[in-house]
Amino acid sequence: MEIISVQYPIGESALARDASPKALAIGHFDGVHRGHQNVISHAMTCARAAGLQGAVMTFHPHPKEVLGRSPHYNASLTPLEDKLERFRRLGVDVVYIVQFDLDFAKVTPAEFVDDVLRPLRVRRAVVGFDFTFGARGAGKPETLWALGEPDIGVEIVEPFMQDGDKVSSTRIREALMNGRPEEAAELLGELYAVRGVVVQGEGRGRTIGFPTANIRQEDGFFVPRQGVYAIMAETEGRRYPGVLNIGVKPTFHDSLPEPVMEAHLFDFDGDLYGKTVTVQFVAFLRTEKKFGGVDELIAQIHADADQARTLLTAYNKK
Repeated sequence: MEIISVQYPIGESALARDASPKALAIGHFDGVHRGHQNVISHAMTCARAAGLQGAVMTFHPHPKEVLGRSPHYNASLTPLEDKLERFRRLGVDVVYIVQFDLDFAKVTPAEFVDDVLRPLRVRRAVVGFDFTFGARGAGKPETLWALGEPDIGVEIVEPFMQDGDKVSSTRIREALMNGRPEEAAELLGELYAVRGVVVQGEGRGRTIGFPTANIRQEDGFFVPRQGVYAIMAETEGRRYPGVLNIGVKPTFHDSLPEPVMEAHLFDFDGDLYGKTVTVQFVAFLRTEKKFGGVDELIAQIHADADQARTLLTAYNKK
């Protein structure tokens, strides 16, 4: 898969790297959820049928982040690296990463078609039913269809429905904010995951019989609701079941400047310091709370671990 970074106006270097005619799926695709997968797969099918290259155009950073329209878009369901990996799994040949800035935000729908799509030799554009483009979102799928004539055909993909409602990044974020990772997984088509590096913590977990990995998540990931979760964790090519807490450790602290993420991996014996861990959220167990003492906390951790083992055993048998 070739990855090409593009800044408006498109430079000759970007055009020279790939002059092949192509079918192009266009969108931000945060999460690359089942609805996005439907759009991209449709574009790849169109490409194969017409003998074109199968391409995706995404925008970085998210337009809502640049334009300040949402407090949640300073973090992504899939930061760019993860998004690209999902595109690769969908069989995409070429990815265009368009730098979204305030200048690009002023581009009109007509300029987008004439100065971006046509120079890139797009012959078929595939978009979702709610796609918008151009300054102030003035362009709609029907606008793209009209502006594309006669040389750019436009395919408009209908919404992908799940449980009577359309699959969307917003719906996934709401599920994660409300402690429903199972719902998020259904919408994504896979478990929601964040990634981070294990750093030195307070070391208290080991003294009470539950050593934990203090995970400093990489920038850019949307973090689910605070609380305790059953998880699967992957590091150095191996996966481990476990239990994880996102919170401020109220039993030991009156306040922390920000929540911390601590994972206890079942049946793991080793040193994780400095290693990268990917945490997949399987189920929400409970909210974080302050306990009356260490013994009460230990009893609750045992209960959490037992519940997590039961849930994860069932999950891994699916």
